[in-house]
Amino acid sequence: MENNEFKQMAEKIRACEAEIGKAIIGQKDVIRQVMLAILADGNVLLEGVPGLGKTELVKAISRALSLTFSRIQFTPDLMPADVTGTNLIVKENDKNVFQFEAGPVFANLVLADEINRATPKTQSALLEAMQEKTVTVGKTTYELPKPFMVLATQNPIEQEGTYPLPEAQLDRFLFKLNVEFPTKAELKEIMDITVTNRKTELTPVITGDEIIEMRTAIRDMPVSEAVMDYALSLVVATHSELADAPEISKKYITTGASPRAAQAIVKTAKARALMEGRFNVAFEDISYVALPALRHRILSNFEAMSDGVTNDAIIAEIMKETKAI
Repeated sequence: MENNEFKQMAEKIRACEAEIGKAIIGQKDVIRQVMLAILADGNVLLEGVPGLGKTELVKAISRALSLTFSRIQFTPDLMPADVTGTNLIVKENDKNVFQFEAGPVFANLVLADEINRATPKTQSALLEAMQEKTVTVGKTTYELPKPFMVLATQNPIEQEGTYPLPEAQLDRFLFKLNVEFPTKAELKEIMDITVTNRKTELTPVITGDEIIEMRTAIRDMPVSEAVMDYALSLVVATHSELADAPEISKKYITTGASPRAAQAIVKTAKARALMEGRFNVAFEDISYVALPALRHRILSNFEAMSDGVTNDAIIAEIMKETKAI
C-alpha cells in the first residue's frame, strides 16, 4: 500500500471521530476505542449507569459511518427468535411453505441495548452472529451483512433486574469500555444540545466498503517480534497457575485471559497505529489497548472483592510489572 493512500485512511478516521464528537460531548477515549474495535472487526460492550449517552453514541457512530443500523431492546421476555428471525408458514401456489423472516440482527451495526436485562438463553442468541457473522435457523445458515458488528450496552451488574453475561459471550467482545460520568463543563454542553432546540446533524464520512478496505490494510501491517512478545507477555501474566506469574495474579486471579485476548490486543494495536498514521505497531499501541481488551477476560476471586481490588487495578499492576523489551 502506498504511503499517500495510508495517510488518507488515517485522515478519514480522524474526520469520523470529529463528526461523532459533534453529537457526543466528552467520552473521547470511548469514541476512539469504539472506532478501533470497528477497524479491527470486533464487538464492543459499553458499561455504565443509565443516562450516560451509551445508546446515543452508537446511533451517532452509525450515522457517521453510513451503515445500516438496527436496535434491539433487551428485556426479560425477549426470545431468541426476536433477535435472529424465524421461519414463517406462507402460502405459495396453494401450498404451505416455510419462508425465513430476518430478525433485527441483519444489519451492519446492531445495538444490543441493555443486553444484561435479557435471560442468558436470549443473550446466547447473539453468540454465532458475533463470532461467525452468520445466523442459523432450522437447518439453514444465513450470512450477515458486511461489515457487521455488535455494540452492546449494559448497566452494572449490581443494579436490579440484570443477568450476568456468560463468560463465552463476554470473550466474544473485543473491548469492554466503561462510560464514565461527564465533568461539569461537559454536562453543560450536553444540556445545550438536549434541552434546547439546537439540532446536531451528522454527515457520513466512511462507507462500509472503506471500512473493509481499512481492515485489509490493518491485517497486512507488520508487528515486530519485540512488540508481539510484549502483547503475549501481558496475556500470559494473567494466568495465576504459571510459576512466573506476577504476585498480584497469584493473589487475585482465578481464571486468566483466553487466546482471544492476545488476538484483540494485537488487532486493535494495529488499528491504533493506522489511526496515528503509522504502518508499524509500537509498544505504546499495545499499552493503550491492553486494558479494554483484558478487563472482561479475567475472573478475580473473592479475596479481590473483599479487598476492593478491581480488574482494572489488577491489569494496571500487571502492565506495570511486565516490561516492554
